[in-house]
This record gives sequence, C-alpha cells and structure tokens, in this order.
Amino acid sequence: MSTPPIDPKDLQARRTERTGDRVATEMDSLESHQSEIDASTHSIATARFTSTHDAFWSGVRDGRGAPAMVLFAGMVGFGAMGRTNGFDLWFTTATSFLMFALPGQIVMLEMILVGASSLTIALATTLTATRFVTMTATLFPMLHERDRNKALYAKVHLLAMTAWAVSLKEFQTIEPKYRLSYFVGLGILCWLISVPGTIVGFLIAGSVPMPITLGLIFINPLFFLLTFTEIKVSGYRLAILLGSIAGPICYLLDRDTSLLTAGLIGGTLAYWIDRRWIRCYDRKVSS
Repeated sequence: MSTPPIDPKDLQARRTERTGDRVATEMDSLESHQSEIDASTHSIATARFTSTHDAFWSGVRDGRGAPAMVLFAGMVGFGAMGRTNGFDLWFTTATSFLMFALPGQIVMLEMILVGASSLTIALATTLTATRFVTMTATLFPMLHERDRNKALYAKVHLLAMTAWAVSLKEFQTIEPKYRLSYFVGLGILCWLISVPGTIVGFLIAGSVPMPITLGLIFINPLFFLLTFTEIKVSGYRLAILLGSIAGPICYLLDRDTSLLTAGLIGGTLAYWIDRRWIRCYDRKVSS
C-alpha cells in the first residue's frame, strides 16, 4: 500500500509546530531554573533598601572600603609600571578609563613593548577579558527581569573583579529589584577610583621599589581570593583549595601553561565533587 504524498506546506507546518514545542519546552526549563534561583535568593534576601536610590548609594558606601582601596592600590602599581616602561601619562591613564581591566592593560603594555601588531594586541587583550563572560553570566540571572535589557551593555563596563566578588556575596541578601542599582553604585566608584590611582602611580614612579610596585598589582587578585572564602558555597572554597594544590605541581611540569592548567584542573574537580557529593549530602541533611 503506497503512502499518499505529503503537501510541502503541511510538512513545513508540522516542522514548525515541533520546533515550537521544543523551544517552548526549553523555555519552560529555563524559566523553571530561573524560578529556583529566584526562590533560593529570595529566601535569604532582606528588605535592606526602600528605593533604587538607597541601593545605589549603599553600593557606593560599600565600595569606599576595601574594594576601592584594593583597586586604587592595583592601579597605582599599573601607573608606576606605565611610566617605568616609557609610556606617557595620558596613554597610561586612558587605558584605565577605557579598558578598566588590569590584566588586559598589563598585557597591552607588554605587547606594545615587544612591537606586536595591532591585531595581535587586540587578540591578546581580548583573551584576557574572556573571564568577564563567565562573571557576567553569573550575575545576570540574579538581576530582576525588568533590568535585563539593552542598557546592561553599557553598565557591564563597570564590572571588575572586585565589584563582581562583592556583588556575588551581597546579592544574596538584596532583593532582586535593587541589585542592579547596588551594583552600579559599587561599580562606578571602583571605575572612577582607577583613574586617580593610575595618575598617582605614574607620578610617584621611581620613588617606589619595583617589588612593591608589582606587589600592589597583585593585591587585587588577593582580595578576590579572600572575598571568595567568605561566600558560603562549598564549591568555591574547594576550587580555591584544589587550585592551590594543582598550581605548584603544574608549574613544575610546565610553567608557561601552569596557571591555565591549574585553574582548569582545580575548577573541574571542584565542580564535579560539588555536584557529585557535596550537594547530595546537603540535600540529605536538609531533608
């Protein structure tokens, strides 16, 4: 018995229907996942603020302490490095204002010094900035739905290691509708403080020994590391511990790729252990 021919329009309609069902299923899954995130954060969020204005200035006040001081110190070291290597004040300061990413700024200076092409410099600095993708992807689901719009493309420039670490910790106690305002207040202060920090470092270059200059640059990642130890997520602490163990071993094997390899090994192992053992144990305890 032969099968009757299918009308191409009917076939296309069936495909569209199946695709629509699949997309709807995936969207339902994402919304369900988002609801779980919102529910978990709502459960510990408190009424800290009464308005977005209050949340913004609270972010500024929280940024005045350790985050701004750490970032300022790092930029002082960068400013001194810029002058020591023969760059002028305007160029060195402009990198802090426009890029606002210390590792990328350092890589750019080093690439210019070795005479790399513009394309190579762009690729190298872009690679150093890939960490912002995961940082943004982590904070984005924690924002209120009304704040997830095109304006975030401009506000994401305020994202830095310090602002991200503090936001990740504080967001758990802030209502979703005030989180973006808090982040903007915190991020603006950190961004603006980087410019005078660079200028100060440039002006005092030569009067500060090089080991101290390099030490100032590494204060920022040290603050980032210490901030993560305060976050009550076992996976993060475990990743720091495993990375600390894998780092020296990978350095002995191949120092050029040791940082990347140690991060990959430590982070992957921490993720697997957290998913396989720690979360299962926490669910059993809570039930």
